[in-house]
Amino acid sequence: MIEVLRSGPLTTIQDLGRPGHAHLGVGRSGAVDRPSLRLANRLVGNPEGTAALELTFGGLALRAMQSVTVALTGAPCEAMVGGRGRDLFAPLALNAGDILELGMPSRGVRTYLAMRGGIDCDPVLGSRSTDLLSHLGPHRLRDGDQLAIGRPNGDAPGVDVAPVRGLPDEPVLRVVPGPRDDWFTPGALVALGRTRYDVTSSSDRVGVRLDGPPLERSRGDELPSEGMVEGAVQVPPDGHPVIFLADHPVTGGYPVIAVVHPDDIAMAAQLRPGQPVRFEVGSLGRRDRVRPLHG
Repeated sequence: MIEVLRSGPLTTIQDLGRPGHAHLGVGRSGAVDRPSLRLANRLVGNPEGTAALELTFGGLALRAMQSVTVALTGAPCEAMVGGRGRDLFAPLALNAGDILELGMPSRGVRTYLAMRGGIDCDPVLGSRSTDLLSHLGPHRLRDGDQLAIGRPNGDAPGVDVAPVRGLPDEPVLRVVPGPRDDWFTPGALVALGRTRYDVTSSSDRVGVRLDGPPLERSRGDELPSEGMVEGAVQVPPDGHPVIFLADHPVTGGYPVIAVVHPDDIAMAAQLRPGQPVRFEVGSLGRRDRVRPLHG
């Protein structure tokens, strides 16, 4: 068992989500930065999709009620055990009674804490992820919670540390035009690729909300609701784009001017309020725009 002494601003249980239920109105959810979740699990010898903790802006304090090996990845933050600093991106052995305290990340937003054996809680639709939009899965962590740890499966990896690339100061996200770029003026895509946007404080697991020059629409009518995907750059009536993340709605009625490349979604997941971000407008294979899912 692990006891939660301080839950921090927002700590949730996450795995790789529950794909395949969009037709039921249920999104995938899961870890927003999936590569970091996978790495944390590999460092403690878990299957990559094992349930772990996703911390938003750190602040978590845990007491180990039994010996357990953990690993921290994602947004780098100060990690203390018994007043001594400990490394991230490496296995960390906690003895019974040890208290692990995590500070606020120096870069990025979300830190991942995996425990050898994983977090053992009841799955919902095949996943232990907390979906804050649909209110599915376990509740967000609260002070005093106790988390059960599952039985380890397999040998622990013989890895001391995993080298990772640092988070950039001004990320550039690759996007593919469409499916509704034709709802905007010809200069809107050009503006999307030339504008430096700032991340707003209203960003969350649903989406990253951006501030900058508004993107001008060429049509004033309403778009019927259609399917949405992770990474969709949706543009509300105010013209300020929103990048959909893991807890995004499965349908939406605002036009999507472009979609973030799947390999760059993890970078988008680590954007913090006030940080600048740019887009690089490109193409996907032979297709120069994304097709609408329907409509």
